[in-house]
Amino acid sequence: MLEEQYLINGIKSRNKIIFDFVFHYYYSGLCAYAERITKNEEVAEDIVQELFITLWIKFDSIQINSSLKNYLFTSVKNRSLDYIKKEKTKEKGIQNISYTIKPSENLSIYWFAESELKELIDKCLESLPPRCCEIIVMSRFEGLKNQEIADKLGISKRTVELQISNALRQLREDLKNYLPSVLLGWLFI
Repeated sequence: MLEEQYLINGIKSRNKIIFDFVFHYYYSGLCAYAERITKNEEVAEDIVQELFITLWIKFDSIQINSSLKNYLFTSVKNRSLDYIKKEKTKEKGIQNISYTIKPSENLSIYWFAESELKELIDKCLESLPPRCCEIIVMSRFEGLKNQEIADKLGISKRTVELQISNALRQLREDLKNYLPSVLLGWLFI
């Protein structure tokens, strides 16, 4: 336990030697664990690297109540499960789109380069009131939950929900001539 506390205190004080030791000591085991869950070596490495980046940058706000090893493996497990959940959600959305669009339907009028679509969405976001835009970006592009947004901005959860509803209504209206409704629904679920 004394060694654990020494390592935790070393990371907390941003001791590069201790951080490097912890990184090299746990990295391969954490990657193997993440790969077992995600079934993807590159994703596993990304998850572990992001964990260590977070550990270095935000250690002040991280609470380690058990051992460092337990914290690291639990964090990797949770991040890996989040990855799987996001992938399943993406897959489900793609399946919904493919079932909704008829093969005979000519969608070439809706095809945009990704940069064009991003530019169009950015322009629509800029037309929203500033607070409304800030909330929809936090919700749909940063992945924050309504309560997290409310806490961060010091407003009620209901206000956040109303702002998101207003923003989505406006974005659907602004983008309806550019994208099929199926894609609009998927983009702003």
